Amino acid sequence: MPVIGVPIRYGEDDGISTLYIFESVRRTLQQAGAEVFIILPVQDVDFMKTPNEDFPLLTEGEKRKVNSYLDKCDGLFLPGGSKFTPYDRYILECAIERDIPTLGVCLSMQMMSCYKEEVELVLNDTDITHNVSNGEVCHSVTILKNSKLYNILKKDKIDVNSIHNYHAVDNHIYKSVAWSDDGIIEAIEHPNATFNIGVQWHPEKNYLSDENSKLIIDSFLDEARKYHSERVDEIVEIK
Repeated sequence: MPVIGVPIRYGEDDGISTLYIFESVRRTLQQAGAEVFIILPVQDVDFMKTPNEDFPLLTEGEKRKVNSYLDKCDGLFLPGGSKFTPYDRYILECAIERDIPTLGVCLSMQMMSCYKEEVELVLNDTDITHNVSNGEVCHSVTILKNSKLYNILKKDKIDVNSIHNYHAVDNHIYKSVAWSDDGIIEAIEHPNATFNIGVQWHPEKNYLSDENSKLIIDSFLDEARKYHSERVDEIVEIK
């Protein structure tokens, strides 16, 4: 059973900062055969109320703590949310360096689009509605045939759900591989990674009801199982 790390999300409840995991994330990963490992923040700051520009740099000790969490993970599911922080960006940096299978959705795909770049996300302003809160399928995306996502789905056009007010811009490291009909980027991939994919929609919400969502989640977990096997083989060789 692969262990999938899920960084906690940040929110507020009646003005009180909270940390949470989406039930759809927990349930889907468990239904798909994974063990969920919650990754907690390591810095002593209020992650919701602290502006990004006021976050302190991670200390070497804090970075070691992050890596100790990642040592336990065979894959990373980076969820949506209302905010990403320098801590989240460091997790992504480590995932890329260590080639840990990674699937980012919604806000986390937008974070991937900012990797190594200080870019502003853009407010949606098109004829397509990109924020349908009930998670129902609401628009289509066109997928680049020369992409890992196409290899997973074997389709160049699919229908997706959509729950976002902002969208990503092109990144010089990640490759854009899917777009909605209004030109908004809907999926990106790290070209040098075994599996490091971000999608703007939420396959975890429709795992049991949508074939394409199931294919994405199952392919991600297959890569996590391979990563686990390779790590076990390395330990055996060292012994």
